[in-house]
Amino acid sequence: MGGVSFQAPLFLLVLALAPLAVVAYVRAQRRRRRFAVRFPALDTLAAVLPRRGGVRRHLPAVLYGIALCALVVALARPEATVAVDRERASVMLATDTSGSMQATDVSPDRMTAVRRAGNDFLDRVPDEVRVGLVSFSSSAQTLHFPTVDRSAVRRGLAGLRPKGGTATGDAIDAALRSLRPRRSDRTPAAIVLLSDGKETKGVNSLEAALRARDARVPVYTVALGTPTGSIEVRRANGQGTRRQPVPPDADTLREIARRSGGRFFSAPNAKDLSTVYERLGSSVARVRERQQVTAGFAGGALALVLVAGALSLLWSGRLP
Repeated sequence: MGGVSFQAPLFLLVLALAPLAVVAYVRAQRRRRRFAVRFPALDTLAAVLPRRGGVRRHLPAVLYGIALCALVVALARPEATVAVDRERASVMLATDTSGSMQATDVSPDRMTAVRRAGNDFLDRVPDEVRVGLVSFSSSAQTLHFPTVDRSAVRRGLAGLRPKGGTATGDAIDAALRSLRPRRSDRTPAAIVLLSDGKETKGVNSLEAALRARDARVPVYTVALGTPTGSIEVRRANGQGTRRQPVPPDADTLREIARRSGGRFFSAPNAKDLSTVYERLGSSVARVRERQQVTAGFAGGALALVLVAGALSLLWSGRLP
């Protein structure tokens, strides 16, 4: 739970009277003692009256006082930031399938690691969350619109094959188009973008990130691979092959996340990638929002009143 704020904070001014109430209570107790000494045969009365220790005598009154303070706070209508379930959330997985995904710096290769981690993600996201799939290389293709049918998305992941360039901006726009029909009721949505290479095709990804921000769809980006990753490519003259470096473009992915309001993750190997998806599986299934917590304070006050009354009846046979 985050910080507490109040919709009607003026009611809290009543709490300033609490010290005065304490002073009045102490004075009332002193007057009771002065009145008691006027009676004759005080020792005899003390012998027949039940003994009440200091704590027992004052505890019910203290509980009543705390209860009244809690009721005042409830009148101020407190609210707090709490994490709640995204019951109808939609998530689009945008997965890079460019030729650089053939690199084996992630065991057994980047593409296989992505498929496995994607399935882990589906395992951890609550059943109520709709998940869709976009693949992108030289262009973006929507394989599945957001759905609760996990098996359909798993089949899409299984069919991913690496080839072509990297159109990251096109992938973000395609994911947004897939989510837009779901946005009329303002249900939460997010994009999980995984890429291992530098953008080479399509629209500018940073501009696409701004469009995602305007649509209130955060983009969580994951940079897969190591700086030393490379693949075999044919030489321009067609004579043999050469090794081409394919390091992840972490700077661009970090900026996409920042501009869209999402988060950036770095996953240099398969184990780390699975961990990232575990964290994403939790974050996209929960949302922090402001909620009134008035009932909690009111309920606490009622419980204190009941406890104070019960203790007073138990110890003295009367209410304070």
